[in-house]
Amino acid sequence: MAEHEPTPEQLAAIAAENEDTESVNYRAPAQKSLQEIQELDKDDESLRKYKEALLGSAPKAADPSVPNVQVTRLTLVCDASPAPLTLDLQGELDALKKQSFVLKEGVEYKIKINFKVNKEIVSGLKYVQQTFRKGVKIDKSDYMVGSYGPRDTEYEFLTPMEEAPKGMLTRGTYNIKSKFTDDDKHDHLSWEWNLNIKKDWKD
Repeated sequence: MAEHEPTPEQLAAIAAENEDTESVNYRAPAQKSLQEIQELDKDDESLRKYKEALLGSAPKAADPSVPNVQVTRLTLVCDASPAPLTLDLQGELDALKKQSFVLKEGVEYKIKINFKVNKEIVSGLKYVQQTFRKGVKIDKSDYMVGSYGPRDTEYEFLTPMEEAPKGMLTRGTYNIKSKFTDDDKHDHLSWEWNLNIKKDWKD
């Protein structure tokens, strides 16, 4: 039996419901290099120890060809999923548009993003996600990730728990445009991917 497709009016109604009217009144701090931060208040022993714990004892020479922020992968964390749902964001990003995550309707999931900070402290990292259905934007989510200093290991960011839509009209493919940005409006990575909501995992 063919699945019922939502009408343009129904898509517009969904988009209106998801419209975020709140604006965040946040002003970014002035950008300082890692060296400047380490030079500040160096006579204050307790502050020096705090910064050492936060930033490490000395800045390592970072490869100048490597970007400051590298977004490595996105994972849909879902306990009910029969297999891991992970996108490798270090490969060919255009290839991701041809893939599609299958998500069973009504399941709970989180989005996990792994990223590295290589050279300087980055402030106000933000994950922005826009969801489209048949070319109509039906949802936009902004997640404040936070400020991070450089280190050898990756950081992880988890969104709050979400529930996949359910019902005949919500089944189908959603195109998602994701962006990892910061206070200075640096676009660290933008990518597109697809989510297919089905009645069951293997429908």
